[in-house]
Order: sequence, then structure tokens, then C-alpha cells
Amino acid sequence: MHDLLITNGTIVDGSGGTPFVGDVAVSGGVIAGVGAPGSLGTEAHEIIDATGLIVTPGFVDIHSHYDGQVTWDPYLTPSCFHGVTTVVMGNCGVGFAPVAPDKRQWLSELMEGVEDIPGTALTAGMRWGWETFPEYLDFIDSEPHVMDVGTQIAHAPVRAYVMGERGAANEAASPDDIARMAAIVKEAVAAGALGFSTSRTMLHHALDGTPVPGTFATHEELFGIGQALAELGTGLFEVSPAGVAGEDDESLPREVEWMHQLSKRIGRPVTFGMTQGNGDTMLYRRILEAAAAAAADGATVIAQVAGRASGLLFGMETTYHPFKGRPTWESLASRTADEKLAALRTPEVRAAILSEEPPNVQMSLLSRMADRIWPMGDPGAAIDYEPPLETSVGSIAARTGRTSDEVLYDMIIERPADALFMIPVNNYAHNTFDALYEQITHPQAVMGLADGGAHVAIICDASIPTTMLTHWTRDRTRGPKLALEFVVKRQTRDTAELYGLHDRGLLRAGYKADVNVIDHANLRMRMPEMAYDLPGGARRLVQKADGYVATVVNGQVVSRHGELTGALPGRVLRGARPDPVA
Repeated sequence: MHDLLITNGTIVDGSGGTPFVGDVAVSGGVIAGVGAPGSLGTEAHEIIDATGLIVTPGFVDIHSHYDGQVTWDPYLTPSCFHGVTTVVMGNCGVGFAPVAPDKRQWLSELMEGVEDIPGTALTAGMRWGWETFPEYLDFIDSEPHVMDVGTQIAHAPVRAYVMGERGAANEAASPDDIARMAAIVKEAVAAGALGFSTSRTMLHHALDGTPVPGTFATHEELFGIGQALAELGTGLFEVSPAGVAGEDDESLPREVEWMHQLSKRIGRPVTFGMTQGNGDTMLYRRILEAAAAAAADGATVIAQVAGRASGLLFGMETTYHPFKGRPTWESLASRTADEKLAALRTPEVRAAILSEEPPNVQMSLLSRMADRIWPMGDPGAAIDYEPPLETSVGSIAARTGRTSDEVLYDMIIERPADALFMIPVNNYAHNTFDALYEQITHPQAVMGLADGGAHVAIICDASIPTTMLTHWTRDRTRGPKLALEFVVKRQTRDTAELYGLHDRGLLRAGYKADVNVIDHANLRMRMPEMAYDLPGGARRLVQKADGYVATVVNGQVVSRHGELTGALPGRVLRGARPDPVA
């Protein structure tokens, strides 16, 4: 008698092999067997008929920022709505441990500045009960979660904990400082941290504009900390490098070179975020070639790439809006979205907003990016994350002889109050995903950068796993598609193995019973919606999907048809996991 039997599904097992029709049996939180229809028996406490559906491993999302949310939200929404069964947080050099009691507010403000997580939510929602990193693991392990949670120890809190104000102000670390930081990292990884993360991009800064601690760390500091991983023979080194968002084309090649040397010295993987910027739009090829050269030299340097363009969403209630800063727009700020739309539809408000001079940053972005502004579509319509140039605000303006401001304004008032627009800033330099195709398929790349839990009123990229299954394997018309089995492997086995989680990402006997049953033909993403459900009533964008028939974590069904069951079988991961059948 199995606990769960999934029958007659098209099994896409995470290995990259050809899909096949069969059954998956689950017992005791692990996969008991995978075989031909009927070969595993017919008795189970629960049977899911997967005829016409695909069955995949649960998705392993290695780039999230749930470090604070994990203390108040057992469901880790919205990632749980998109087939994710394991998340890794502690990315980009920011986190909440170790922390002295008098630095808690400072770390919260740093996280707010870097990852656009409302400070009001962190203040109202976070429950503090630790100082050291091992104590942080114990704290989050004391509460149940809907999925497995892994984390890394981040550079900023370590630096501030060891160096105090000197560390927070990015002063140079002394040899003694480096030794103490390395000792803390070693203690954390020994206790279960999956690795260490740091940030070196000037885009990451505190609320007061101060760069994240560690931004200017010397090679001596980085290599000294990395040595802790070498001594333990486990853990990964994650980097948000200078130039990650195309802000500095000259920095990224230099960053990859030291990562190459670091990986070779410590014998551990180094992974970094990468996008296609708008300066040297072919730079990503040079970076991938450098990562391949590192592999040929015995190092492991892996780019984390996105499944779609990275940029901004905007609407009536978002943090960014192209009309923000214009006096008449600002005068409507306290109104509800419906009230704001009603006012915008009056001739006098339209005339006022279009006549007002915007602040330089807003004017600059709208004028430079008008060819990259699109409505996301009306409620109920499919979202096209790779829209053609001719439907952009800028193109319509050029065709009709109107200004971009006028076209955008009229698009806004023609749509519902909750309508959103998107600006794909990076990974869309030539108005297609062709560069992304190269990145996703490169052997030195993995899927990452979904940023679940971060930038909550600007983006909603936690849905990228669903984009991979819909856009890339089924819907894409503007370039080659990707094979379903490749896409599943990319966000299951490949991501799991990079972080040493060898017990998941495959549908094989003995592996963790993390499983998705998906109606691939009818899988679709809903429009992102603004919710005011963070602690203290803070806002965030939430996006759900239709077509996830069931998601299973550790053998328990945690959602059915997109609705959470209330089951919380997730665990805090403590270190790498061996292959259960090796």
C-alpha cells in the first residue's frame, strides 16, 4: 500500500531523457518506484490520475530572498504557486545572521534598500530569536514550511558583525578581520549553510545610498573567506557581481576572472548572476566563454540566468510609474486605484499631467525606454513576455504622431484600474529572447534570478518556473522553442546539483518525493495582482497560475489545482545532501 500513486502521466523525470507514460509511487516521503502503467500496483491511500498530464520533479529555485518572510509566512508565497518545492535564500550578500541585537533594524533597512522589501513588513512581521547563524537555522527550523528551505550565509551581516561600523562603511578588512569572518562562515557552513554570498554591484545599496558591506572587498578578503569552504570541502560561493545588470560593461569580465581563480584555489563552485545589458549587448557571450574557459582549467564558474527579461512592472499602485513626480499624479496618491482611474479619465486631469514636466529620472526612463513599454494584457488574456516591437508605446507613438506620454496615458485610461505595464530593461536588447536562448542552453549556466520575496512592488519574477514551461516549451513564436525535458532538467536536477542537493530533482526510486503534476496544455499564468497582505498591510505583487494539478513535497500534497491544502511538510536544509542511490 503506497501513500500516493500517480498513474498514467507523461513522466518528465528531470534527467533530460525522453518523456514516457508511466506511474510514480510514493511512500514514506520518498519515491518508491517509477514504472510502466500498472506495474507499481493499484493500491494507495491517494491516487492521482495523471492521464494527459505531465509529471515532473519539484522545481528547485536557487535564487530567492525569503530571509525575512520565512519567519512569518510558512507558505513562502508566491513561489509555492509555481511548482517550487525547494528554495535557496541568503543571496546577493544580504541576510539576517549573524546579528547583534542592536543591529537588527540596520539589517532590516539594508534588506529594504537592496531588495525592495517593505521595511514596515520586516518590522511588523519578523520574529527575532537568534544572534549566530546556527541559531538562525534553529529558529527557522522550529516552524513548519510548505517547502524545503536552504540558505547561505551572507557577507553584509558577517562584515558588520565582525567589523562593526568599519564593516558597514566598507572600510578595508584587516587580516584579523578576515580570519574572524572566515571562522564565522566556516561555523555557518558546518551548521548547514549551503554556501556564502556576496554583492559587488553598485546597484545594491542601503536606504541612505551606502553600498552593501562587501561591495569593495579585496581579493584577500574574498579568498580568505572562500578558504573556509575549502577546509570543509562543501558549500558554494555566490556572487552578485559588478556589472550584473549592465551598469558597467568593463567590470564583469574582471569579476569572472577572479571567480575563476577563486574556484580553482578552493575547489568549490562559484556562481554569479548575469543578464544581457544594453551597452555591449554581446558581452554575455564573452562572459559565458570565460566561464567555459574556467571549466577547461578545472574550475567551476556557473552563470545564473533568467527565464525572461528583467525589468519593471508598473500600474496604479506600484513603486515605480512613469508619471510619478508630476504634481497632478502625486495629488492622486492617496486615492484607491479605481478612484485614481476615474480621475485620470477626466479631460482636465489628462491635460494637467501631460503638460507637467516630470522629474529627470522619470523623464529620462520614459524617453529612453518608450520602445520597451507594453501593457501586460487585459485580465483573462495570456501574458506575452516577449512582445513585438510594433506594439510598444514608442512604436505606436511614432506611427500615430503622438508623444509617448500621450500614448501611455491613453492606454492606461482604456484599461481596468488593476492593469499593469511592463518594461523589460535587461535581456531584451534586440527586442527578442534570442540572447536568453543562448544563455539558458549554455553548459556553464543554470536557471536563477527569480528573486522570490524581493522587489515586491516592482516585479513578480517568482513565476519564472511557469514561464519556462509555457513560453519556452509551448508558446514561443519569435524564435526556437526548448524541449520540455530540457527545461524540466534545467530547473530541477541542474539547480539541485549545483547546490549539492543530490537527493532531489529526479523522479527515481529512493529520491525525495517532490513532484509536480501539471496540465501542460492548459498551463497559464494569471496577471500579477497587488495585494496588501504583508505584515503591517504592506503591498506586494502576487502572481498565481492555472494548470498545477498537484504539487507534492516530501510525499505530501501541498496544493491541488493551485489551492494550498494546508500541509506543511517542508524542512530546513542543513548542508549538502548525498545521492540516495549512489
